[in-house]
Amino acid sequence: MIKSSLTLIFCLALSCMLTACGGAPDDQPKLAPVSGTVTMDGAPLAGAFVRFYPTSGRASAAKTNEEGKYELVFIRDEMGAVLGKHTVKISTLDEENDPFGDQGSETVPEKYNKKTTLEATVTEGENTIDFELTK
Repeated sequence: MIKSSLTLIFCLALSCMLTACGGAPDDQPKLAPVSGTVTMDGAPLAGAFVRFYPTSGRASAAKTNEEGKYELVFIRDEMGAVLGKHTVKISTLDEENDPFGDQGSETVPEKYNKKTTLEATVTEGENTIDFELTK
């Protein structure tokens, strides 16, 4: 009796743990991988924050590497962005995590971040979206 009760408790605990560690939620939107390169006046823009804001739902974000390359992350280890049209903001300041602007001065013109004119459309399959910014 005790052995079967312990087995039942173990199975229930294991089931709960597996449920909690499950994959993407059922209500997660369809995503597609997005990567590309950001340049400023022809040179790679390293350390820039790239954010894609869909018309509704969660944004995706990335930080460019030394070559100006980025790969969007939707949430935690879920890569990509929601399918559809996005407003894009590129900044050398992490405005989402530093709302008080304690990081220094912005080197990217406002037309690419606070007053962005950038847009992109994410489609099914691999998306390579490059941004050639100018001062």
